[in-house]
Amino acid sequence: MSELDSRLQIIPLGGLGEIGKNMAAIRYGDTILVIDAGLMFPEDELLGIDIVLPDISYLIENREKVKGILLTHGHEDHVGGLPYVLKEMNVPVYGSRLTIGIAANKLREHEIDYAALYEVKPRDCVDFGEMRAEFIRVCHSIPDCMGIAIHTPLGIVLHTGDFKLDQTPVDGQTVDFRKLAEIAEKGVLAMLSDSTNAERPGFTMSEKVVGNTFDDLFGKCKGRIIITTFASNVHRIQQVIRTAEKYNRKVAVAGRSMVNNVQVSSELGYIDIPPGIMVDIEDINHFPPEKMVIVTTGSQGEPMSALTRMATADHRWVSIQPGDTVIISATPIPGNEKLVARTVDLLYRQGAEVIYEKRMGVHVSGHASQEELKILLNLIKPKYFVPVHGEYRHLMTHAKLAEDLGITRSSIFVMENGQILELDEREAQVTGKVASGKILVDGLGVGDVGNIVLRDRRQLAQDGIIIVVVTIDKEIVEIAAGPDLVSRGFVYVRESEQLMEEAREKVREALEVCMKKGLTEWAMIKAQVREKLSRFLYEKTGRKPMILPIIMEI
Repeated sequence: MSELDSRLQIIPLGGLGEIGKNMAAIRYGDTILVIDAGLMFPEDELLGIDIVLPDISYLIENREKVKGILLTHGHEDHVGGLPYVLKEMNVPVYGSRLTIGIAANKLREHEIDYAALYEVKPRDCVDFGEMRAEFIRVCHSIPDCMGIAIHTPLGIVLHTGDFKLDQTPVDGQTVDFRKLAEIAEKGVLAMLSDSTNAERPGFTMSEKVVGNTFDDLFGKCKGRIIITTFASNVHRIQQVIRTAEKYNRKVAVAGRSMVNNVQVSSELGYIDIPPGIMVDIEDINHFPPEKMVIVTTGSQGEPMSALTRMATADHRWVSIQPGDTVIISATPIPGNEKLVARTVDLLYRQGAEVIYEKRMGVHVSGHASQEELKILLNLIKPKYFVPVHGEYRHLMTHAKLAEDLGITRSSIFVMENGQILELDEREAQVTGKVASGKILVDGLGVGDVGNIVLRDRRQLAQDGIIIVVVTIDKEIVEIAAGPDLVSRGFVYVRESEQLMEEAREKVREALEVCMKKGLTEWAMIKAQVREKLSRFLYEKTGRKPMILPIIMEI
């Protein structure tokens, strides 16, 4: 093997400078291992976009070298992009029992039946020839989470996955400190660590705090209880079921993703459901309100989610009533604050009592805060450190924490998606960049919506459209009919007749100028019409609608 081939490369393809679409490639020689295949939900400016995926051009170009996809856990931002990756390259996938169960469910929805899915347990090792992957149990807000140690000829690369150091997890499965210490003793060349909560001082509260809060609230509530949380937060759902059983309440589940996750988690034994406690959502009115708990999707105020439909009195089975208590057991993802606030307002208008993030105890994070990040850094003592999973300020804050603990600044790499961190026996340095960015999914189209389409959508959303229809007799070069103007989202035509008549006159003038000049190219005529009409409308209204000329000939 040449000196170049004996170098180790760490290539983040997503999850840096952003929350979501987590993916990283680890390469040594002719072997590439991919850690996670996540997605991200669109921000407001991505009009009409359903989901956002990492650009996997680099993996597609090197598909024969990709030996496996290693999943840390079952959240959307870590497994949601898996179906789209497997459509491009059929490589084996490794993950814990619940993670593989969730992934398999997603693949079925995409009609992918050819994927090779392998269950692994904590402390299992998978040999890929030039590299070996070892799975390590960690705690997060979903069961069966794992960090991954990649053993290479140059040293160990440790990827923490999402984690927190919960000493009293709901399922009793604490972080495997003994295995982490064992790996640290061997020497960790580079550590990639979760930075989501790097700005939060102290320790993240245990998930059991939420269970205690639920116990307190259930004891006080006299009417029906509706709880919304992330559909993948299996520990939280388990605590709701346990508390409902204690207070002799039935539990119903609303929302497709919640129903699917509860079903998968129950079948695999990650949720313990006492006999007779679950009822179908369509049967909830057969029970008194004080005997019902409804677990639903919609914690982020998503417009089509079950909770939002309840808040707008548009849900088929659940109508919010005075006396209902709605508990929003989640914190808004950045960018969703307005949607959540709107949903809270609508619930109050329907007569519900709403308990949400502002009240302590109904939600705790699944990510490590500063003191926990310090503990892990002190335990592992990596030679090189790469903060991952977070917006740029989170990465920088995490880097500063590492520096405060004695890791030299030259050994800390705050990277961007696509950058190549190359390590050999002497040094580590960023040596280049591969293709990276956002692949937008709109309906069934993957990557067919780009900046130009989004620019047009923004213009349509902001100022509307004017369609100009005119018929030209090409033989005598005269206007045979029109011009007619159709307005959508610009002005209400019946109240702007004078403006529209003046606009028609401007179009007529532009057409006559073109004809006098002998212009016969439709593209040139359309450009003249667009320019003159655009200038006129901006002078009159201060708006810039999209102008779409349609020229027909006879």
